[in-house]
Amino acid sequence: MKKRHITDTAAGLFAEKGFDRTTVADICRAAGISTGSLFHYFPTKRAIFQEVFEQDGQDNAEVFAKARALDPWAGVWLIVEHLAAPALDRAVAGLVVEVVAQASRDPELSALISRNELAVREELTALLQRAHDGGGITLPVDARTAASWVQGLTDVLFTRIVDPDFDATEQVTTLRLILSRFVGADAP
Repeated sequence: MKKRHITDTAAGLFAEKGFDRTTVADICRAAGISTGSLFHYFPTKRAIFQEVFEQDGQDNAEVFAKARALDPWAGVWLIVEHLAAPALDRAVAGLVVEVVAQASRDPELSALISRNELAVREELTALLQRAHDGGGITLPVDARTAASWVQGLTDVLFTRIVDPDFDATEQVTTLRLILSRFVGADAP
């Protein structure tokens, strides 16, 4: 629990101040822990930053397991809603900008983000194919291409989050409409 508390606290600081301007002392102060306690869990600030996205992958895996237990089209929506949820938090904008900047300089982080993205695409592909095979939806393209588009449309929310006029709730509603029309089925 303490490890998660540290990464959640650090993620907020990274979003607010950026990775480079956030110090270990800032993280410790905000988390209410000593530097010794922090270094017990993480050898470096970079390790904390990477753990934020390791946890993202773990959170995704939990959602994927729930999605597989549902009707496949409902499972797709569960994943889409999970992926879109952070866009409803304006503070996430800073973290999105920071991960793009850091991943361009850190091959290990870039590989981690790529693995997470691939896992999402594979889950969406499998669920879309099952939904199509079961007659619940009609895919206009193969399932992998459709999954890439679903993922890409969800990612658009994060590229727009820095726009002060961006209304995430409205855009998530629009995303639901676009995806429903794409496959010829209403959202569950």
